Amino acid sequence: MQINRADITALLRSRGQSDRADWVDRTLPEVVDTHINSALLKMLDIDLSTLTPAEKRD
Repeated sequence: MQINRADITALLRSRGQSDRADWVDRTLPEVVDTHINSALLKMLDIDLSTLTPAEKRD
């Protein structure tokens, strides 16, 4: 699954984790592959079921 980086940063900011959100914004690509970045998402305590998958661009 792929999710938008903006959704991750918005979730982190809503938790008051602005520093982590800023780091994610600088580090991850615009569309994040959840399989490749699973360890990072787990460390950030991101529940993938609460996020909407990114739309595929052709």
